[in-house]
This record gives sequence, C-alpha cells and structure tokens, in this order.
Amino acid sequence: MVQGLREHAGLSRKEFAELVRFSKHTVASVELGRRMADAAFVDRAEEVFGNTGALRRAAAHLVRQPGLASWFRRWAQLEGAAVTLYTYECRMVPGLLQTEKYAKTLFAAQLPPLDDAQIKAQWVARAQRQKLLRERANTAFSFIIEEHVLLRRTGALEATRSLVDHLLNIAELRNVEIQIMPIAQGAHTGLAGPIQLLETPETRWFAYNEGQRGGLFITDPKEISVLQRRYARMRSQALSLEDSVSLLQQMRGDS
Repeated sequence: MVQGLREHAGLSRKEFAELVRFSKHTVASVELGRRMADAAFVDRAEEVFGNTGALRRAAAHLVRQPGLASWFRRWAQLEGAAVTLYTYECRMVPGLLQTEKYAKTLFAAQLPPLDDAQIKAQWVARAQRQKLLRERANTAFSFIIEEHVLLRRTGALEATRSLVDHLLNIAELRNVEIQIMPIAQGAHTGLAGPIQLLETPETRWFAYNEGQRGGLFITDPKEISVLQRRYARMRSQALSLEDSVSLLQQMRGDS
C-alpha cells in the first residue's frame, strides 16, 4: 500500500523518505515487506498521503513473520528504526551477532522442543534482523558480551571458531562496537542480568529485559535512566574495543 500510494503521488523513494524523515533504505524495506512500519512511519506517511486513514487501518492488521516470540515483537519493531541500540548479554551471544550454526544449536536445545520448521522459522527471523547492522549504517550499535559466553563453546569447537570469526568481521563495521567483559572483572554493574536499550529517531529511549518465559518492555524514564547509567559504567569496566578484538583473535587462535 505504501508503494502504491507513493507511486500514485508521483514520489520517488528518496523524495518520500525525505518527507517522512526516514532513510531511503527503511522505505524500501517497508515496501518490500522486510521491515514492519512503526507508528511514526505510519503517521508521517498518512500526512504525506492526505490523512485518509487507509494506512492506519491497514497497519492494524499487520503481523510479524513467524520466528519471533510474542513478547519480543514490540521491541523488534522499534529495533528496526532505532538510531542507537545498546545490548549487554551474559547468557549467550546476542541474536544480532549470532551465526546460523550457533543460533540453531540454541534453538535445538530449547524445551519444549522445536520441530525443524520452527527452528528454520526462528533462524530466518533472526537472520532478517541481523541485516540491520549493515542496512542501518547511521545507527550506533554497541554490544557488551561476557567472556564466559564464548568459552562455553556452544555448538562445539568449529562452531565457536566460526562465531569468533564472524564477531571479528562485524567489529570492523564503523557503526558497531563490540566489547568483551572479561572473567577477570570479578564484579560489574550489570550482574543483575541482560540489558537492551534503544533510542528512536524522536530521541525517545526504551529498554527491554528478557527472562526465561517472557520479556519486560520498559518505558518509565526513571527505570531507563538507571539502566543507562549501568550500561555506561559497564563500557568502562569491559575491555576496550582494541583489547576486545585482541582477545577474540586469541580465542580464534587458541580454541
């Protein structure tokens, strides 16, 4: 519908992107069904097309692709338009950084067990999300990963070596920062659990914490402020970007 209305209005993707204040790549992803249109996108597009209400009514019937847990969908939708995204993980390598082998090993270990179709759907959804790292070159991605997560060797030795190679490749992107929280750091401000923070194009911040059977979506500015302060402190407690890369290189060679 967005593409049809845009073409009817005689607008190129670039012209339309400027009017709705989103990138041309985001407009293309929405039109091609690769990304959900968030509320801001729908509202701005409605203004461009004369506020007919057609897009708002259509957006209410959209559902995300299979492979994303119901409690994660709202976060994933915001993630697709974020200008800043911070992630701290102490359980596993973050989904945006996983390889197919590593991810499928995690899926296969779930209880209740997943069938092959469900595992495939989950990987397809995860791989789709991972495109954000390269498609959103102006989005700042920061990741802090516990060293012990990599030492677990999920998926066996070869899978771990491939994962480390993948992390080193991603770390070369200008918009991505990867830091390792070393085991030698006996205590730090993130010991209470994983943290995800994001900033929207409207400079609003949201947070998300995930547990065993659900996730907590946080909008309270006071709570978000606490998590922001903790994450900021962790960035100083983790290894520097250069030292993190050096450690990953050692892991690749010594695994």
